[in-house]
Amino acid sequence: MRFDILLFALALPALAACATPPPASQPEALAAYRETNDPLEPTNRVLYEVSNDVAAVTLTPAAHAYRWALPEGVRGSISNVLSNLGSPVRFGNDVLQTSPRRAGDTLMRFLINSTIGLGGIFDVADGWGYPAHPSDFGMTLAVWGVPPGPYLFLPLLGPTDPRDTFGFAADTVANPVEAMGNGPGIIVFNWLTLGTTTISDYAQNLPAINEVKRTALDPYATFRSLYRQHRQAQIAAAKTGRPATIPVWFSLPPKQPSE
Repeated sequence: MRFDILLFALALPALAACATPPPASQPEALAAYRETNDPLEPTNRVLYEVSNDVAAVTLTPAAHAYRWALPEGVRGSISNVLSNLGSPVRFGNDVLQTSPRRAGDTLMRFLINSTIGLGGIFDVADGWGYPAHPSDFGMTLAVWGVPPGPYLFLPLLGPTDPRDTFGFAADTVANPVEAMGNGPGIIVFNWLTLGTTTISDYAQNLPAINEVKRTALDPYATFRSLYRQHRQAQIAAAKTGRPATIPVWFSLPPKQPSE
């Protein structure tokens, strides 16, 4: 699907130029350098600028056309279908994160939205008390205690780190559709899903992306910070969801009044 491109992206850091850390005589600058954890910043910035230039003539016009041609409700339904297709991988990661409650929510969402929700067109499960949540192998590795490694900006993947890059590759391979072979129909389906997901996600985030580029003094550093904050929040939620609590769909008996 995207595995060949991903392997090339994984090889880029080995060829990358590194930022020189400040000397020990400058402790504040050295501490800031370590906190930023972006030793490949020169190369990351080049890749960021290249990605911007490519997006300006490809993704951005496609996203504008997508938003213009399709009403918000239709775009939401497409996003729902794409999310529903990713349920098996999310469920597997919920299980690997030893989070039965989150796994139960994912399973129920898939069953409800695939049937009553007409293949995921309608998110019926959310209104029934089964909210959506992100779950991927990068988060699974984080729950297991694997550190993220240095910040990376990779073509197609955008802001990431070695842990999440490896997690993306694992999720791609784990997709049940990949196990169905490489027939023409599967190849077309994979590329159609990839293209639609990319445009849908970019169109959804386009206003926020444009706002950062318009207002931030250093958009690269702002996107780096936003990515880390967002990712840390997702991982924190996954960790707090690990206890084997009673699933939300089990009804507890009402409390008896004290005598």
